[in-house]
Amino acid sequence: MAKIGVQAMMLKDSVAEIGAFEALRKVTEIGYHAVEVSQIPMTPENVAELDRARQELGVDIAALSAGLTKPAGSPNDSLTDDFDKIVADAKTLDSKMLRIGMLPFDAMRSLEAVLDFCDRTDEMAVRLADEGIRLYYHNHHIEFAKYDGRYLLDIIADRAPNVGLELDVHWLQRGGVDPVGVIRRYAGRVAMVHLKDYRIGQLPDEAFSMLEKGDFGGFMQAFSGVVQFAEVGEGNLDFTAIIDQSLESGAEYLLVEQDDLYGRTVYEALQTSYDNIVALGYSGLLAR
Repeated sequence: MAKIGVQAMMLKDSVAEIGAFEALRKVTEIGYHAVEVSQIPMTPENVAELDRARQELGVDIAALSAGLTKPAGSPNDSLTDDFDKIVADAKTLDSKMLRIGMLPFDAMRSLEAVLDFCDRTDEMAVRLADEGIRLYYHNHHIEFAKYDGRYLLDIIADRAPNVGLELDVHWLQRGGVDPVGVIRRYAGRVAMVHLKDYRIGQLPDEAFSMLEKGDFGGFMQAFSGVVQFAEVGEGNLDFTAIIDQSLESGAEYLLVEQDDLYGRTVYEALQTSYDNIVALGYSGLLAR
């Protein structure tokens, strides 16, 4: 049975403030019982608190996060520099999956750089498989640029056959493709799906003030910025079709995520997503 949980990137500020255990306790009080760990430093203290949440609260640590390499300022470990530590943390937390959250910035320079990333990542996937850990790659919108008529995501998938996919439905929509269709196309290879809605917001009053002052550039920036992240069920995506196809395609975890909360607290946003998921009839996927 697949589970609906939380992408813990949303909890990073709360973890820094009250600790990982207390943050996850608040998540379980809403009704989520699985998390994917991301953007939370895997210090001994945080690993210990995550393990405590696993044992005392029944939190399922769906996956951990790492980069192939470590860009400046990233809190995540790197497979190149921290392979043994990553494996040890995964085994401590009984986590069988690891995900790379995005294409490295330096790999975005050219197709050749992407292919090099794929080759090195595929080698890491083989090494991790020997440790009982599966490696996945998470998309954004940039993977839907075309090279000789092919989407970059398809090129990545072909070039790194030992790497699975974690598909993010908001970024699929922002990439100009049908989220349900992409999840269907990669059936059997998708173990995790990010549930994140796609909302068109309203132009703020400040935009019209800029227009009145002759700041057309500022107005157009606000005009382009109305695309928003949203709680599940608060935007334009068809989550019944998305969740049903995710289950049919073999997804093991569906993870609620929202990159920007627009002034709400993380727990308010997670509660809204939870309530809407229940209203859609998927409470069984939220059970412990």
